[in-house]
Amino acid sequence: MTEYTPIHFFDERIGVTFDVPPTLEKSPPCPNEFTWNKKTYRVVESLSEWSDFTRRGKMAKNMRPAHAEVASTRGSLNVGRFYFRVRVDSGQIFDIYYDRFRKNVDARKGEWFLYRELE
Repeated sequence: MTEYTPIHFFDERIGVTFDVPPTLEKSPPCPNEFTWNKKTYRVVESLSEWSDFTRRGKMAKNMRPAHAEVASTRGSLNVGRFYFRVRVDSGQIFDIYYDRFRKNVDARKGEWFLYRELE
């Protein structure tokens, strides 16, 4: 397994595009491209994928321990992140993620973020 070293941290919103729309919006696959700072990056290879269902902020304390243990492995409503390490058409390697957190009743879908660049 190749080890990568983070060289830039961004944690900024991005727009993503899928060649085929995902079946499950809140559990998406790796996107085919993303746009950040008015530049579009085509994903040429998905290097790895992982998820994190850690409850953050107020949500970390609003569940019984037994339920929280189950939720930590499969997620719960509006909790969870899906990470993708990708190589793009420029040769760069990025970690991107989809955050299922709902901001408010009008913004029910999660958001995509460019987490960091690696080398």
